[in-house]
Amino acid sequence: MASSVPSRRQEKGRGHLLDMNAPRRVVQDPEKDARDLARVQKWVMSVLAVTTICHLVVGLVVAAVLLDDAPDSSRIGLNVIAGVFGAIAVATGLAIHGRRIPSPWLLLGVVPTAIGLWLTFG
Repeated sequence: MASSVPSRRQEKGRGHLLDMNAPRRVVQDPEKDARDLARVQKWVMSVLAVTTICHLVVGLVVAAVLLDDAPDSSRIGLNVIAGVFGAIAVATGLAIHGRRIPSPWLLLGVVPTAIGLWLTFG
């Protein structure tokens, strides 16, 4: 009866070694490979930074919504601070990618303030 295990894997314990029938791919252009790696690292770093700051923004909006006996100025202040941190998150992402920081994208920082004020007083 024929075995379902491929012939090269019949020797037990040697599957982790180099297979001469399937050699590793040699990188043809190491500079392109380094550029690709740098691009991926930039995206990972910017996603982590922006996501972390956005968690702070959401926490500030939730705090503003859940403040019951505080004056309205405190709730508005927390929402404005959330908007400032939202703009900082956008600026951080732009800076990591080497883009100009003063750009129309900074207007996204107003979105947490608008949503927070709507949730707080709406």
